Amino acid sequence: MLLLLHGLGGTGSVWDRWAPLLAGGWLAPDLPGHGKAAELDEYTFEAMADQVLPLVEEPERTVVLGHSLGGVVGLALAAQVPLKAVIGLGIKVAWTQEELDRSQALARRPVQWFGTREEAVARHLKVSGLAGIATGDERAALDGVRQEDGRWRLNLDPRAFAVGAPDMDGLLANANTAVTLARGGADPMNTDEQLARFGVDVASLDGLGHNAHVESPERCVTLLRRYT
Repeated sequence: MLLLLHGLGGTGSVWDRWAPLLAGGWLAPDLPGHGKAAELDEYTFEAMADQVLPLVEEPERTVVLGHSLGGVVGLALAAQVPLKAVIGLGIKVAWTQEELDRSQALARRPVQWFGTREEAVARHLKVSGLAGIATGDERAALDGVRQEDGRWRLNLDPRAFAVGAPDMDGLLANANTAVTLARGGADPMNTDEQLARFGVDVASLDGLGHNAHVESPERCVTLLRRYT
């Protein structure tokens, strides 16, 4: 089975463009605090992995491909069950204190309300990094918002930003699986050198950015060949 996990601010619908390319069983759930998934009292990578765990019926035959936050959740999941492999695409592995402080500030912000769905969708696309990549009529855009009492808001729970920076050394040490760390070659959130220092398989996809999986599913799906 293939388990596809989206990044912070996204929903499982970001993988819709992969559907024509995939054979066999695959799942693309909403992570906690995103889309239609329930919110958590506290957001940690381990707590999010706990919510995904029931979807893994045959761990040894399951490959997790996670984007950014989803890749970290996949590594946390691999500490709980012996997965076949985890592919982390676009994980930010180096953080400054300023970036961490900004994330905590975002987590403390109240929910922002919009007068129209179009305004909310535009904000969702910006927050998820999909502006200019996904269109406003795709599920990747529409699943990110909802209407309440005549107003519109993002489905994202702002408190999810508090998840912070991953302990990559600890996660990789505890991951009971094969691991590939991949990135778009033009992703500003990481570098080849940063990923290579962890001593695992590294793949770089030239010309693609942080949301490489949405920009070019055809190129990113080749990452699965290592484990299929």
